Amino acid sequence: MKDIAELFGYPSDHISKDSKLFWDTQACPFTGTSCGKKNHDGSVVYGTCSVSSNEGDVIICPNRLYADDYKTLRAVASDVFGTGEFFTFPDYLKAKRKGSKVLAKKDGIVIALGHNSGKEVSVGNQMSMDWVLAHVKKQGIASYTGVEVQSIDITGNYRDNWHYYKDWKQNGSAPDRVKPSSAHGYNWANVHKRLIPQLIRKGLIYSRSSKVTHGLSFVLPEVVFQRFEMVLGTGFKTPEKPGAGVLSVYTYDLGSFDGTAIRPLALNRRIQFTLAEFSERFVSGPNLPDGNVLDQAVAGALGLDFI
Repeated sequence: MKDIAELFGYPSDHISKDSKLFWDTQACPFTGTSCGKKNHDGSVVYGTCSVSSNEGDVIICPNRLYADDYKTLRAVASDVFGTGEFFTFPDYLKAKRKGSKVLAKKDGIVIALGHNSGKEVSVGNQMSMDWVLAHVKKQGIASYTGVEVQSIDITGNYRDNWHYYKDWKQNGSAPDRVKPSSAHGYNWANVHKRLIPQLIRKGLIYSRSSKVTHGLSFVLPEVVFQRFEMVLGTGFKTPEKPGAGVLSVYTYDLGSFDGTAIRPLALNRRIQFTLAEFSERFVSGPNLPDGNVLDQAVAGALGLDFI
């Protein structure tokens, strides 16, 4: 049965003071801002973080990947710069006002620029980078790297399913009616229509900077990257060393619920490959069908044979 897995960070059927607080305030527990999962006119805030179906629980809101105080971005910062001193831009400003000695550390600090953290860095009028992590030493930028964070968009809707859980939250117990199945699907077509081309273009921009020593990193749910592999194939060659033309992929799953706290994110895989191989696979496609398949499709559409 298709279902909503999480609402405002907690399992959909979970009733507690914390879960009710986020439900009542319509706040995102991962960013501390208003939830952006709304209907078309903004009159209903759904708060849907993840949904379930045959693929298991699938994260559909990128903010869900910022759990545990931006754990995913911190992991990238640690791997790239080797320092654990990580600041969102608001936290950096607070530390600066207080004259914190941490900002003067010899190995520097990392400042994250992105949504709700300073500003998103834009290139030209059409390209906006999700996150830029800047390694700052002695009040200057020593180097920087980029991070793209993606979940997956849905098709259809979970409206009836959501209203069932809304009644549950408001009444404190399960409604006295059969729970309707969610009618959502996943926009997997976006993987090759939008996500892969976008990743290639942004990766190319980072690869051309002399200040980028480690190329673009990509954070996404494991199940979504599996769709990438259906398009690009598996078995990427691991680069011998980091470089501006290297892509690093971090895939995550939702951990188990302990009955109280929000489910943790669990790192599934960290994969590295060159942007050149990634791009070549997208163009040439190890999983692209051969010409015979296209021939059969054309003949089948017309109900005729080739002569």
